[in-house]
Amino acid sequence: MAGDPTRHKILITDYVWPSTAPEREILAELDAEVVEADSSDEARLVELAADVTGILTCFHQVTAAVVRASPRLRVVGRYGVGTDNIDVDTCTELDIPVTFVPDYGYEEVADHAMALLMALARGIAVLDRSVRAGAWSNQPARPMHRMRGRALGILGYGRIGRALAQRAVPHGLRVLVHDPYADAARVADVGAELVDKPRLIAESDFVSVHAPLTPETRHTIGEPELRAMKPTACVVNTARGPLVDEYALARALAEGWIAGAGIDVLEQEPPPPDHPLIGLDRAIVTPHAAFLSEESVLELEQRAARSVVRVLQGKMPEYVWNRSVLDRVALADD
Repeated sequence: MAGDPTRHKILITDYVWPSTAPEREILAELDAEVVEADSSDEARLVELAADVTGILTCFHQVTAAVVRASPRLRVVGRYGVGTDNIDVDTCTELDIPVTFVPDYGYEEVADHAMALLMALARGIAVLDRSVRAGAWSNQPARPMHRMRGRALGILGYGRIGRALAQRAVPHGLRVLVHDPYADAARVADVGAELVDKPRLIAESDFVSVHAPLTPETRHTIGEPELRAMKPTACVVNTARGPLVDEYALARALAEGWIAGAGIDVLEQEPPPPDHPLIGLDRAIVTPHAAFLSEESVLELEQRAARSVVRVLQGKMPEYVWNRSVLDRVALADD
């Protein structure tokens, strides 16, 4: 019964798919009460989290106050790759594992990044807008250059960065990679080259961002980098909005420092109506859709819920972000 102090209770803060039926089916193994938040307001989330044993979150902020709201809380699960919307430090302090799903949907994101890159290279969006406005001319997309032989710079060489490199090399792109943690041999085995960031910025015709969001990587593409790029270069971001200073990017496009941008993520989502990137002819903006396929969403729902269930059953989940808690939280391997 609801309110039973021995029963598991799971708060789902938010989701961007039609229903939570797949995760509810998995959470039913715990006979858990499932509560879906009706607001992103911190005070409301604190109220809803007051007696939960687990939290599943997509984009809403799971702040220290939300984490501390329930003395019963034993796990926070992230629907996705990054954990920048979760106060991981507080979770770690309280010995609460933060689970995530770092390898779901990476094929979709790499496909989306490649699609944005190719659309920019071929002027697809510019030409489509021109035709819809009543024109029939290829001039709006000029100058247009052959893709083969041009350089793609990949900032961040995790699963998605590597998958993008594997797509780009067969198209004849010369791939440059910058990642301070990347293994040079693993970069070379797909035909890419590991370089420093200044060289990548200066030589690349396309720069695609795939780094995790940390204080060090925030605005890794900002005004200095944009001014150092070729005037024919394009920027693609399918990772995290704050990795790119989007207001500097809008200015770079408007003033011709660079030629184009394909953006799937923004610092504020949805953006305000007057956001400077919206409506710029040389910008393609998609609504945080890079991860999306029916298959990837179902996989995400199921695996995120399964990780929460495993922790609450005293078992090791697939992935834990704050692994230092495992020294203090006893979780079985099977």
